[in-house]
Amino acid sequence: MNEEFLVYLWTYQLFKPNLISSSGEVINVISPGSRNTDSGPDFFNAKMMIDNTQWAGNVEIHVNSSDWFKHKHQTNPSYNNIILHVVFNDDMPVYRKNSELIPTMVLKHNFSSSILENYVAFQSSKNSIPCHDLIHNIKHFDKLSWFDRLMAERLEKKSDEIYEFLELTKNNFLQIFYQRLARSLGYTTNADAMEMLASSLPLKLLLKHMDDLMQIEALLYGQAGLLSDPHKDKYPAELKKEYDFLKSKYKLQPMDSNLWRFMRMRPVSFPTIRISQLANIIYNSSGLLNKILESEKLQSVISLLSATASHYWINHYRFDTLAPGKTKMLGLSTINIILINTIIPIMFVYGKMKNNHSIQERAFDWLSEIKAESNSITNKFLSMGIKAENALQSQAMLQLEANYCSKKRCLSCRFGHLLLNRE
Repeated sequence: MNEEFLVYLWTYQLFKPNLISSSGEVINVISPGSRNTDSGPDFFNAKMMIDNTQWAGNVEIHVNSSDWFKHKHQTNPSYNNIILHVVFNDDMPVYRKNSELIPTMVLKHNFSSSILENYVAFQSSKNSIPCHDLIHNIKHFDKLSWFDRLMAERLEKKSDEIYEFLELTKNNFLQIFYQRLARSLGYTTNADAMEMLASSLPLKLLLKHMDDLMQIEALLYGQAGLLSDPHKDKYPAELKKEYDFLKSKYKLQPMDSNLWRFMRMRPVSFPTIRISQLANIIYNSSGLLNKILESEKLQSVISLLSATASHYWINHYRFDTLAPGKTKMLGLSTINIILINTIIPIMFVYGKMKNNHSIQERAFDWLSEIKAESNSITNKFLSMGIKAENALQSQAMLQLEANYCSKKRCLSCRFGHLLLNRE
């Protein structure tokens, strides 16, 4: 038995009504109160009838009533107005400072044994999804409502990262948009390096060269440390010459080229290709963020992000090395990653800061239009009969697995709650 499980029983009032306290009073709970996750009593502002008197105050929960003294509550004034002590096992009476006995409600033997059996089974499960064998019983409506809530949680978490950056940059939305765009283009392998590149080369500097694609590419490749060596091809040689001039002009310090990863990657995702695509997005989309925020249709944004790497890269994947000819255009799967990880979180934060609910709603709507991701987590849920129909649901699955299933927070999970109470 643990306190977390008892808190769950109290929150949802999953015990017999009109229990008798250890001292003989009839207890009828009107409201369990509000959960307190900080220091102090477990629940604030509970309401109940104890015998014929209505009480309002705080509730404390322990496995054993003697835990009151183990936790030194008797010396803490925050516990002076406890109106009920809820325990699994009453092994010691507890008194207020004025020597009045605090009514104690004992939950042992007073709730359905199946709830505890299901909980123990989930907690001892060796499966990464504790309710693996039962989750197919979740009704469609319950699945959708919980996925919506999980997606809201995930967006809030991503929003916190954006808020931290905005605080550091005095609300520079354009710079964080540019950095997160670069990060998304790097996938997992080169995400950190791409973000470092964007951080080392502020967007306001690139915008000074908006009318010259070669200068934008020279700045990006040069800062990436990819123009350090002499080149035999004309294109990189010209980029290097351009960068050397701009590096001196702006006093730039390039990155270490060893930060970039090329191994075990599809050539189309090489950083050389992604950097050119980033340069082309910047060059071809003046006022890109505003255009995105003003777009009503998802397809309009997809068109804005459909960048192609420069002509040189048709028959190259790395500088000075020929390859079979192929146009290097951003694929829809990559654009979807940008939408999920960059565009939609920034729209959500922008809408929240500007009190523009339509932008926030649009962010949610677009997630429902984007194809579901396919990865080890979504495949795991699929094997249990839970299919992600769109990106909102696949993102919700990532949130569910990372923040509930892997931590066995079944008591805080909507699916867990429904399955725990299944007879």
